[in-house]
Amino acid sequence: MAAPSGSLPGRVRRLLPISRKFLAAAALTGWPGEADSRRIGFMRVFLQRVERASVTVESREVAATGPGLLAFVGVTHSDTAETAAGLAAKLVRLRVFGDARGLMNRSLADTGGELLAVPQFTLYANTRRGNRPSLTDAAPPAQGEELFEAFVAAARAAGVPVVTGVFGAHMQVTLVNDGPVTILLEA
Repeated sequence: MAAPSGSLPGRVRRLLPISRKFLAAAALTGWPGEADSRRIGFMRVFLQRVERASVTVESREVAATGPGLLAFVGVTHSDTAETAAGLAAKLVRLRVFGDARGLMNRSLADTGGELLAVPQFTLYANTRRGNRPSLTDAAPPAQGEELFEAFVAAARAAGVPVVTGVFGAHMQVTLVNDGPVTILLEA
């Protein structure tokens, strides 16, 4: 059962030795065990297995890929280069491609597939109040670009061919989803 507004009733506060730090965290992230879509502090990648995908900016195709993965990459304030590298390593090893029996047992690295990485700060849209998404949980543009580039560099270092969208540009993304297989990664 969730505590109202992230606070505990006074009698529970007296009975349990709960720290102020814990109470502050509970107010931000929800009561332990409660699903909360407003968790921040995790770099996010919205991943789709694709037959092909491309990005167009101002009527010009800037990136295209064949079979592989399309990754929409979102960065929040507390993310670091280590977070980006760890999430890229996870993506490269994630077994989402079929083997000879049709089971998802092969990774992007195993298949020699390509990665199209697209920066997308709207992965941190908060729609809990009102009808206009709040984007304050997204990292500032300079930090977002730096960590997006760190993510791309880590994927390339793992031996995966990577093409990217254009950071800060208005992009049109075209894809043919394979499966469909769509996964949200957080690290």
